[in-house]
This record gives sequence, structure tokens and C-alpha cells, in this order.
Amino acid sequence: MKTELKVTGAERITLHVPFRPRIADWNELLVHQWQVVELIRLTTEDPEIIGWGETLPYYTWGRVTDDAIARATGARLFDLLGDDSLGSGLQMAIYDAAGKSVGAPIHKLLNLPVVRRACPIAWWNHDMAAEILGDEARDAITEGYIAHKMKARPWIDLFEQVDAISAATPAHYRIDMDWNDTLQGVGNATRILSELDGYERVALYEGPIPQRDIEGYQQLRRKIEKPIAIHFGNPPFATSVRTEMCDGFVVGGGISSILNQGLLATAFDKAIFLQMVGTGLTTALMTQLGAVLPSARWPAVTCLNNYSDDLLATPLVMAGGYVRVPEAPGLGVTIDEEAIARFQVPGNPVAPSFRLPRRSSILSVVRPGDRVTHYASMWRSTLLDDEKRNAADVGPQLWDDFLAGNQPVDERGVHLQFRFDDGSAEWRDLYDKAVRGPVL
Repeated sequence: MKTELKVTGAERITLHVPFRPRIADWNELLVHQWQVVELIRLTTEDPEIIGWGETLPYYTWGRVTDDAIARATGARLFDLLGDDSLGSGLQMAIYDAAGKSVGAPIHKLLNLPVVRRACPIAWWNHDMAAEILGDEARDAITEGYIAHKMKARPWIDLFEQVDAISAATPAHYRIDMDWNDTLQGVGNATRILSELDGYERVALYEGPIPQRDIEGYQQLRRKIEKPIAIHFGNPPFATSVRTEMCDGFVVGGGISSILNQGLLATAFDKAIFLQMVGTGLTTALMTQLGAVLPSARWPAVTCLNNYSDDLLATPLVMAGGYVRVPEAPGLGVTIDEEAIARFQVPGNPVAPSFRLPRRSSILSVVRPGDRVTHYASMWRSTLLDDEKRNAADVGPQLWDDFLAGNQPVDERGVHLQFRFDDGSAEWRDLYDKAVRGPVL
């Protein structure tokens, strides 16, 4: 019987999948290590049944460990379904192999009715200049997207960003904005979101203020027209629903966790968007889950558009803001073996022993009136190891400084500039000062 099929092994393959050229430098400031992709090639007793999965080891709900691989090896495929403790890539590969073993796509294994054959998906960008976002939006339209998830930050004029995207897109294009708490309080958020409510393309607000501020979210929902999303589980789901602090949730994690969260949201008439970051394999898994979760109405985020290659032999079908759910067995997609050979890291080192080298940078927040604040990094923690000489030598960096309330969060005309090490004495002198704290 196919359900008795056992795992015989799992190979870990480390890739460096570059970002697309236009956004590579901007992404290097904060998400540089997302280019490290670990594939899992799962083998079974049937040499024709091979499962594929992927993990971003520096952005994942669960890394795959040697212990997890040892535990899976020799076990029956179907006994492993639903076990989130296996880690991202291994769990994905198990579901892929299980589906292939019975000739069914993953969504047919989930014992839930299919509610959609195509899932809404958003183009995704991190902190970027307005003109870059305008160019990104043009590409998004060309590639079949009509939704754009962007990071809204107080060090870049978000109204200029929205204007640039709006100028580059048709009226039906929609923008979802994520602050990651940087508006700090309901006073700032009310003023800014009330103005954004008047922009045709702005569709959704995520995490404008800290999620512990339940009363603040209640006030925002009374004053703001457009829906507000928070990350599921903080505060506990029962609290967030009882207090009516949000319209829906950001959902991620392992397959069992996502299904549980999505079904809870459905039961309480809350929308969700799936946030599962990776290349084509992760995007395919997102569609398999979105196919059976009625609450997955908001455009999902997989960040696929950031990568120079999707690692698939045949691309997923994108059109009209939706990605079609593959109907072939397992994930429903075929891995591109040539891409694996092209991007595999020599020696195949395994994270966390392998990290991509990163360039030092000076980040300059420039405000009207020639007011400039220089930083050496986004966070203290993103300084290079050799720059962390001791705790006394490292001062607040960009995020630290803003979250501490030391910079305004709503100033028009503000923008972010950055300079990588140019080898000059002037650059090094300013950088060394910025490592110790903001330089005005």
C-alpha cells in the first residue's frame, strides 16, 4: 500500500539564489541572508517518489535539524503528516512525496473542501525609495499581480511611495501597508491612516502600532475606514476576537499551525493572508493551503518576486492577481535541476555555518532643511561580527533609534540614502562614529 511507503533519506542542498538586480542593494540592508535557500530532497522506498521542500534558514518558522531527518528516516510518510516539529523544508518534502505516492495534490490530503482554484497573491517590497517602488509596480502588473505589499517606514515618505505606485498602476491595483509597530501609538496612527484612507489604491493596514495596545487598535478601528491586520496569536486569538481589535490576521508557520489558525479565523468571520516566504516551492505550498482555507481572502505574501529564479522547471501561472493552484500530485510543480546546479554553494555547507558575506553600509535619514542622521546598520544585531567589539562600542542603530521614540514618525519629505564602503578615509571615519551611535 502507498500509505505504508517509508522515508529512506533526506539530502540537504544549500543554494545562493540572488535577488533581482534592481532591489538587490536595498534588500542587502536588512534581508540579505534570505538569498540562502536550503532544499530538501527526500527519498522513499519507491525510487520514483521523491519529495522536495525548501527552507530559508535565516527566515523560517522552523529550521530542519539533523535530529528531525534522523527521526523521519525509516518512518512511514503518512505517519509524519501534520508534524510541524520537523521544520519547514522537511515537512514540505514529506507532503510533496505523500501526494505523489497517491497521485493527488497536497490539498486533497488535508480533508477539507476546496474553496478556490486560484489564490490571491501580492508583490512584496521592503524599505525602498519611491521611484524604485514605482518601477517594481510596473513589473508587478506585467507579471500578473494587482496587489502590492510594501513596508511603510518613518524614514521614507510613505505618501511619496504611494503616489509613485499609483502613478505606475491602473486604478484597480491595491496596496497593503505594513508598519511593524513603527507608528508607536494611536495618536500618530490615527492621523496618518486617516489621510491614507483617502488614497484609492491603499487597501489594508498591517501592524501600525504595537499589538499589545489593544485599546489603541479598538480606537483605530472606530476611526479608520480600511481593514487592519495583526499577526495571529499576539495577543491570544480569543482576546483579539473578543475585543474586536482587528479585521483579520497574518498567518504563517507549519502546515498544521496554518490550518488551525486559518480555520479559527474562518469560524469567526475574519480574513487572513498567508505569509510563507520563499521561492517557487513555498509559493506552490501556499496555494495548496489557500485552496482549502475560506479565510485566505487577502493577497498572500511569499516574496517570490524578489528572486532572480523560482527554481521551477515550469513557472506557476499568475494572472489577474491570482496564482493558479497546481493540480499535479504533491506540490504540483517540478524542480529545475539545472537551477539547483547553477545556484548550489560549493562544498554544500549547511546553515547556520554558512552565511553570505555582507558589505558594511552607512544609512542616512535625510529630512527637509538639510537635517541628516547617519547610522551604520538597520539594527545593532545586523552589524557585522567584527564590528561588535564589545557592548560599549555599539550604539543604537536605525530601527533601535526610531522605536525608542528619538525620531519623528510622520515627517513629509524624509528619505533614506545608503552608501556601501567605498574605501575612503572619510567613509571609514563616519562609519566608525555611527557604529557607536547615531551621528547628527
